[in-house]
Amino acid sequence: MSQHSSTSESGRHFLQQHQTLTRRYFLQLGAAGATAFSCSPLSAVDPEREKSLQQAIAEIESWLTSPADFRDVSRGKPVPHSLSEEIRKEVGLTRDSWKLEVISDPEHPARLRSPLTKEEGTALDFSGLMKLAETRSVRFPKVMTCLNIGCPLGMGIWEGVPLRDVVWQSKPVKDLRRVFYYGFHNHDEKQMFRSSLPVGRILEDPFDLPPVILCYKLNGQWLSPERGGPVRMVVPEAYGFKSIKWLTTVVLSNLATANDTYEKGNNDLDSPLKTFAATLSVPETIRPETPFAVTEYAQAGISGLQKVQVQILPRDEQQLSEEGDASEAMWRDAEILPPPAEWGGGLPGNVIPAPTLGFTASGQPKTWPLLLSKAHWAILLPGLPAGQYILRSRTIDKNGAAQPMPRPFQKSGHAAIEQIDFRVGS
Repeated sequence: MSQHSSTSESGRHFLQQHQTLTRRYFLQLGAAGATAFSCSPLSAVDPEREKSLQQAIAEIESWLTSPADFRDVSRGKPVPHSLSEEIRKEVGLTRDSWKLEVISDPEHPARLRSPLTKEEGTALDFSGLMKLAETRSVRFPKVMTCLNIGCPLGMGIWEGVPLRDVVWQSKPVKDLRRVFYYGFHNHDEKQMFRSSLPVGRILEDPFDLPPVILCYKLNGQWLSPERGGPVRMVVPEAYGFKSIKWLTTVVLSNLATANDTYEKGNNDLDSPLKTFAATLSVPETIRPETPFAVTEYAQAGISGLQKVQVQILPRDEQQLSEEGDASEAMWRDAEILPPPAEWGGGLPGNVIPAPTLGFTASGQPKTWPLLLSKAHWAILLPGLPAGQYILRSRTIDKNGAAQPMPRPFQKSGHAAIEQIDFRVGS
């Protein structure tokens, strides 16, 4: 059945009205207003913006997340960051006690000439890592996201030394196909949380990706225990389960397949960050026939971010969201907001340190939105009659794939199109 034959007369009238009002708003915005929107910082007052839209933009959280404000999904009983400083020092979770072993897998051995071990006194300590950092440190922006959660854990500038520089210190010779790694787990093998990567990804950075790093700073600050300090893994293009906290051990293996702990949850172990929009925010009170602002967050995944769109439907016309051309036409482009005037996140001096991958020497982004980061967006929607409605958001990636494509499966990264119910009027 066609959509028009299944849609009520009132529904068709609403769709036509919404399309007309939305077109009218953007025509009124005009070229001057669109230009001002594209170059203004989030906190700037733009006379071309409608007041409610400007206010909503001003209330958006900062682009970078303060380390203390990251969402915590840490594992462990007790969670390692909850241990006292005395115990953390005893087990190697302070900068002056940390040591990293790089060893061969006893079950699928790789041949190493100089494994780094505590027993032989060759494990890498923090001062050795800092010596490497004098010439090898890198910084890059990355949003940390859980594979199965539709909102970010936090957005940061991560700093560290490429893992490959330490792998080479162990002098691998042959039979090396995969690298797996894990962190402190309370001396309980059942609590071990492990991730892995093909060795090729560690030794080389495809598609201009940043390197996999042994990370020791977030937003210019030493990693706190809560964020996985003193040293954690950070894999730029991957979901959070690949970026192991409280790192202690790197194992070089001839194993042919992934052996991540996350496999037990039926997860796609090699799924890179996906482009998607989520966490919609609408005013608590919306008056009838009054334009209102919608803002929130999108993730620019491995395929980049071209557009964010929103769709609004009467509650009794929800079926339109799954049908034909009229519903597709109801997706409206939002504005992806420009780089902010204030980066936030506790960044020293509010300055992106140089060099940071993706930024110029003066601290300006080379492109926007930055790949593997978050972006804020906003839209002013036209006034609506009193009633119950559904609001949805989605992304279009740079390949033209509309969310939930190209990977619509949750276990390959959050994909579902978020929708919320809201009321216009009392």
